[in-house]
Amino acid sequence: MLRFMSSICGVVALFIASASGLASSPSCSRPAEGSVVTEPPSLESRNGVLETTLAFRNVDVDGGQQRFCYVGDKGEEAPTLRLRPGDQLVLHLRNQLSAPAHLLAPQPAMSADMHGHTDADACTAGGMTPLSTNLHFHGLTIPSVCHQDDVLHTSVEPGDTAFDYRFRIPSDEAPGLYWYHPHIHGYSNAQVQGGASGAVVVEGIEQAYAQLAGLPERVFIIRDQPLVHPDAEPVSSGNIPTPIVQRDNEGDILNTGTGTGKPSRDLSINFVPVSYPEYRPAIIAVKPMQRQLWRVMNASAITYVDLQILVGNVPQLFGVVSLDGVPINENGMTAGRILWEDHVLLPPAGRMEFLFKGIPAGARASFITRSVDTGPAGENDPIRQLAMIMALDDAAEPSHHLAVASVRSSSSPRAWLANVKPAHVRTLYFSEHPSNPADPNSPTVFMITVDGQLAKPYDPADPLPNIVAHQGDVEDWIIENRTRELHAFHIHQIHFLMLAWNGVSVDEPFLRDTVNVPYWDGKSTAYPSVRLRMDFRDPDTIGVFPYHCHLLEHEDGGMMGTIRVLLPVHLEPSSTE
Repeated sequence: MLRFMSSICGVVALFIASASGLASSPSCSRPAEGSVVTEPPSLESRNGVLETTLAFRNVDVDGGQQRFCYVGDKGEEAPTLRLRPGDQLVLHLRNQLSAPAHLLAPQPAMSADMHGHTDADACTAGGMTPLSTNLHFHGLTIPSVCHQDDVLHTSVEPGDTAFDYRFRIPSDEAPGLYWYHPHIHGYSNAQVQGGASGAVVVEGIEQAYAQLAGLPERVFIIRDQPLVHPDAEPVSSGNIPTPIVQRDNEGDILNTGTGTGKPSRDLSINFVPVSYPEYRPAIIAVKPMQRQLWRVMNASAITYVDLQILVGNVPQLFGVVSLDGVPINENGMTAGRILWEDHVLLPPAGRMEFLFKGIPAGARASFITRSVDTGPAGENDPIRQLAMIMALDDAAEPSHHLAVASVRSSSSPRAWLANVKPAHVRTLYFSEHPSNPADPNSPTVFMITVDGQLAKPYDPADPLPNIVAHQGDVEDWIIENRTRELHAFHIHQIHFLMLAWNGVSVDEPFLRDTVNVPYWDGKSTAYPSVRLRMDFRDPDTIGVFPYHCHLLEHEDGGMMGTIRVLLPVHLEPSSTE
């Protein structure tokens, strides 16, 4: 088993869409339950450039829920951005969110009237509201500066002119699956849970895997959302008892430990909802025995998935070729390596790309998420079928095929991370407590702390970073979990190598940008942990950027810190008296 331990109302006024020059078709639409899964629309670079406009919109739907979506120039919702290493992305972001904001009440010290920014103001706004937004390009190694991948200060407001993101995909960026989503501290959970996410594909994976050349490819994005039928009773299954539904301080359904019961969130696949309690699956149509590359992303705000393909309840092997956007080839030392697995756990923000072997004509398979034990304080993520895979002669041919590779990709000139001696070893830990110690049912305060520092939630007004490192260095970080629920550690701008799991060495031939950290049992004297080798060798890591739990409810609640990466020591300017 591969352990990838590794989460306002009304339609936007038509006059706003018209004024922006964007299509005025209804936005944030969703397919019906049981629909055939279609590919997200794609926007591809031409002559080394992809220039596009995305409008960020919201609508109010039945039950008081909010949907959020990105809409392209021609009405494309959540388009996949396809680029090659060295290409330039020019993305004009228009914030077209509409009030009322009481459904996303601002958190303390985060409300501000920031409407009517100039472009320069948006780079230094700092103050963030329920109607603010920005973009994070998750997994890409691009600088954490305004107009590229800064999320700590960039805040685009309704009424602002279009805000331009402009950067070049590094020429040595690993080919694979990345993604974009809003990263407004305090409000990321609501926006992502409402559907605000899309894929970024850096082309060229067939150059690392000759056996993938020319194959059709599919992009599948798994998202979560509030329950459509929160008051429905679970559908009983055999002799498994229906668990009592319990909720935590934030109102999320606690983990039952049975693998069944009411989930904390509904799921969807490419926006086709798979809703509790019936879990009517989506349909993935494939041609008989057609091999395909599947790019799968867990864009959930808070939900873990443990993905598996079943034929007649028998798990099927699939060939994992990439995790978190990086091919599994140990930096080129084991070219073309495929990991054959029968299930892979993806935390919120995790991605995998795998070779789907195909099924015979007339056969049916199930694409499921197994239940995930998130801990006694964690959310309930039960087993459920996401899609039925049907082999049909008349299934549509996928809209994208990998290139027929003629050039093999070369390995990075940098040494493999496992072979580099770390310059520093640091310990960080996840912790949480009730906001009112006298009231155990008060909302939870979430924290990630550098051992030796004062444990406190992230404060966007604090200018001091929690960690200072130097570009060119490699460091080992031990991430402990001192809570009774799972957390998913993520850091911006870099990938890392997991060296140990609960103190036991592991030898993994792949990198990650998000990793699951197991929960504490409440009794052991040693806390669960992972040991990660952090890679700050790329010059694009210079700057200030965050690390946090990617269960976005936890990140919004304070489980985030910042790191400042400085020039190499020998290049730092000397101080003067």
